[in-house]
Amino acid sequence: MNPPDVFAPARLGPVELRNRVIKAATFEGRTPDALVTDELIDYHRRPARGGVGMTTLAYCAVSPEGRTDRHQIWMRPEALPGLRRFTAAVHDEGAAACAQIGHAGPVANAASTRLPALSPSRRFSPLGMRLTRAATAADLARVVEAHAAAARTALAAGFDAVEVHFGHNYLVSAFLSPRLNHRTDAFGGSLANRARLALAVARAVRDAVGDRLAITAKLNMDDGVPGGFWLDESIQVAQWLEADGSVDALELTAGSSLLNPMYLFTGDAPVRDFAARFPQPARLGLRLGGRFFLREYPFREAYLLDRARQFRAALNLPLILLGGITTVDTMNLAMAEGFAFVALARALLREPGLVRRMRADAGARSLCVHCNRCMPTIYTGTHCVLAPEPAR
Repeated sequence: MNPPDVFAPARLGPVELRNRVIKAATFEGRTPDALVTDELIDYHRRPARGGVGMTTLAYCAVSPEGRTDRHQIWMRPEALPGLRRFTAAVHDEGAAACAQIGHAGPVANAASTRLPALSPSRRFSPLGMRLTRAATAADLARVVEAHAAAARTALAAGFDAVEVHFGHNYLVSAFLSPRLNHRTDAFGGSLANRARLALAVARAVRDAVGDRLAITAKLNMDDGVPGGFWLDESIQVAQWLEADGSVDALELTAGSSLLNPMYLFTGDAPVRDFAARFPQPARLGLRLGGRFFLREYPFREAYLLDRARQFRAALNLPLILLGGITTVDTMNLAMAEGFAFVALARALLREPGLVRRMRADAGARSLCVHCNRCMPTIYTGTHCVLAPEPAR
């Protein structure tokens, strides 16, 4: 059979997208009051106008302590009017709208949220410079229901899909990780126990919205740290999710925002740019020791593909390929290898109209140079430092 055309319409669960290109979730830095702003809407309107099939709003926490900092949206009644304006604007451009929902767990900055960060086991967090709190069974039940409530809010706001965040050592991902999860109760030890929270969250979201929304999960293939979650266990979790029927697709990712963030991004590590965002003495500390945390991995096209192939071989579930997709040839390769969708992040930050340009010229490639200097701009409004001002 001929592989599908990446630019032709495709179904994601109950939703038809105009093509198979998704704007991946990347924190926008445009919600100073934890609510939708005109700047946030414009940020997503540009890639929607530029031709993506769906754009993903990041990051929508399911509870106030689940934010990485206090400026992020959390799904509550006060957020609903702005979220409705957001989906209307995206739909006006012909694209679908997805809300990424999740709980940051140990990646939450407790100094910013002024609430204890939850994690599988008590540990020191360099993000908030304080100890996290081991989540109780009651905390986990509340978090599961909060995901369901967030999905219902997304449905009421007019979203077409939700993406549940099971990656980057956010709460669910931290429970999956044997390095971070040292529990001895029903949520620790065996993989079946460590995956209990992921399966419960996915099922709660599905039960909350049924087939009225597409549901995807952003799942770590591996954490990129010794002793962390890795391919063999991740494939098993993916198979359990597929068997449960709770998700319509998986977006495969990697790395730990807590322990090794550059493992996902690859390319240059902008240590000096990050350091410049902080006051002294943190600035000096980052400049001297930042290379130990922001490790540098050389960029290569489709750098997650080798690992993602293992999942394609083990599953029938639709898969979304993420990671360094910059050419139509790579998109076509993904389609030929059985992936249902491709997801772009930095390439669309550099050039929101990239998909439209690629449709017109199959030889077009992204202008992104993978310098990653966009990463420190999350504190002032995420943007590509090389993009012209109107594109920001």
